[in-house]
Amino acid sequence: MTIDEERKKEPRFHGETSEKSHKNMSRIRGKDTSIEVALRKALWAKGYRFRKNYKELPGSPDIAITKYKIAIFCDSEFFHGKDWDALRTKLEKGKNSGYWVKKIQRNMERDQEKDKMLRFGEWTVIHFWGKDILKDTEECIKVIEEVIFDQKMLEVTDNGECGLYS
Repeated sequence: MTIDEERKKEPRFHGETSEKSHKNMSRIRGKDTSIEVALRKALWAKGYRFRKNYKELPGSPDIAITKYKIAIFCDSEFFHGKDWDALRTKLEKGKNSGYWVKKIQRNMERDQEKDKMLRFGEWTVIHFWGKDILKDTEECIKVIEEVIFDQKMLEVTDNGECGLYS
């Protein structure tokens, strides 16, 4: 089996779209979205340095804190299937339902595949929903800082130090 055969086929849209739909879809960005920028600014303000859209890792994480091997994805609710059962029901009633259901299911599968590859490479993977980032950026920062703290504690115990006075 070739690599192309192993790759899952990505859904392609082959219908007609209205001018309004075309205009809306053309404005959807793949990187530097408002949710990514909000989280990056907050991390930078706290003194954390990172890579953005780090292509050397599977899935090109939106934010990669290489010092701690943390891959962060800022996922939009629609394209990554938040509350999938409710969303799927809604999509099945709308236009181009076959395309959208397949597309979002494939996005969710791809998310799981890249997470698995990153964890295999000993990276910690964190996903945040876009609205959670915009609503409470500080809580997202706390989650990241907890992961960093846990990693520092593991590093200390792995080195045989007690961590109190070292």
